[in-house]
Amino acid sequence: MSEAEIDLAAPELTPDDFLYIDDPYFSRDNVAIVTGAASGIGRATAVSLAANGLTVVGADIDEDGLEATGDRIQSFDADGAFHGVETDLTDDDDVEAVVEAAAEEGSLRFVANIAGMQHIASIAEFPMEKYDLLLDIMLRSPFKMAQAAMPHIEDTDDGVGAIANMSSVHGHYATKDKPAYITAKHGLTGLTRAIAAEGEGTLRGFSVSVGYVLTPLMLNQIEDTAEERGLSKREVIEDVMLGQARTKEMMTPAEVANLFIFGFSSHAKHLSGGDLLFDGGYVNTYE
Repeated sequence: MSEAEIDLAAPELTPDDFLYIDDPYFSRDNVAIVTGAASGIGRATAVSLAANGLTVVGADIDEDGLEATGDRIQSFDADGAFHGVETDLTDDDDVEAVVEAAAEEGSLRFVANIAGMQHIASIAEFPMEKYDLLLDIMLRSPFKMAQAAMPHIEDTDDGVGAIANMSSVHGHYATKDKPAYITAKHGLTGLTRAIAAEGEGTLRGFSVSVGYVLTPLMLNQIEDTAEERGLSKREVIEDVMLGQARTKEMMTPAEVANLFIFGFSSHAKHLSGGDLLFDGGYVNTYE
């Protein structure tokens, strides 16, 4: 297949894509915060939580994207509700404000820290301003979100809830030219375990780790990696991204969102401090 024939695109979300769980905590009275809700995995997770009946507060710096997420939820005639809040996750006051806004909508029980970014460069050439921005969004912000949200979850009638962090196969191993991303994802493992340690068993922390997902972030990454390594886009996809995987296809945002649905549900009450690793064989299989 020629380079011109590569036409990847993030798939459109449909109601049939999602896992639906009849759960006592999945109701409009209970609230979930989703960061990065304007696109990709964040949008899919916001849609899936609303489709399962929860009130969802989406946090993102992209106001237009949040509106599009709300429109998609409305088009599904979801049982839940959606409120988009324009949020700069690098601003502590904004993070605290979105948590307070969520608490005003009902009982805050769930947080999905999904917002992320990527920058492709070697350690020697990595711009420190990009390193600081990436770590602020992907590690410091989840810590601040947990700090602000945990008291609200603990103050519910039974203290039941969960904070979930979007990790990655890069939270389990390292590849070259992604040093800041790898640092952030490994840090999220520690944060997840710290949340679980302080959660008293009812407030859980868990993470979700996947391989490559068809999102706008990933599509941009293909071109960046091709340029950084002097490869074609096809070589990046087949050799770099899917070379080690046993499942030779990328995940969809909805498939990842379903892992958050399960992790938040009562079926996962023993998932605390652990990681849902759905990676197609990247981490634990070798040539």
